[in-house]
Amino acid sequence: MSDTADTANVMIRPPIAWALAVLAALALHWLMPLPVMPATAPAGWVGGAVFALAFALAVWAIATITRAGSKVPTNRPTTTIVDTGPYRFTRNPIYLGMFLGLVGLAIAVDSLWLLVALVPFALVIRTGVVAREEAYLERKFGDAYRRYRSRVRRWL
Repeated sequence: MSDTADTANVMIRPPIAWALAVLAALALHWLMPLPVMPATAPAGWVGGAVFALAFALAVWAIATITRAGSKVPTNRPTTTIVDTGPYRFTRNPIYLGMFLGLVGLAIAVDSLWLLVALVPFALVIRTGVVAREEAYLERKFGDAYRRYRSRVRRWL
């Protein structure tokens, strides 16, 4: 494979998809607020805690990939199958962190729109990113990737 062909060829870079989902949801929240939390709930604290856990998961996953010598950006070649750290439990801990981050923001901002944004974001990530990454990894690593895929779940 040449370097230009040695990528998953994803539909959209995941951080861009996440930012678009957040911005669209916040714009809708500004135009028509739809609260989701009870008025007495400590939404800021709870949402902040969920977001912090999501961020920690993503950082852990990125550090694990980097330590293994592979690349995080989807437009760069993957050099190895990483099966340590959070990759022992889920094949997609960064994306899982992004999903949880949206939930944390939804709670903190008290916006149903951020929860609604999870649906198109999840569909884009699942079909336009993860499906392409999985096909790429199977082409590139063959049986090694199939063994990893058989023992580690896609999400949880």
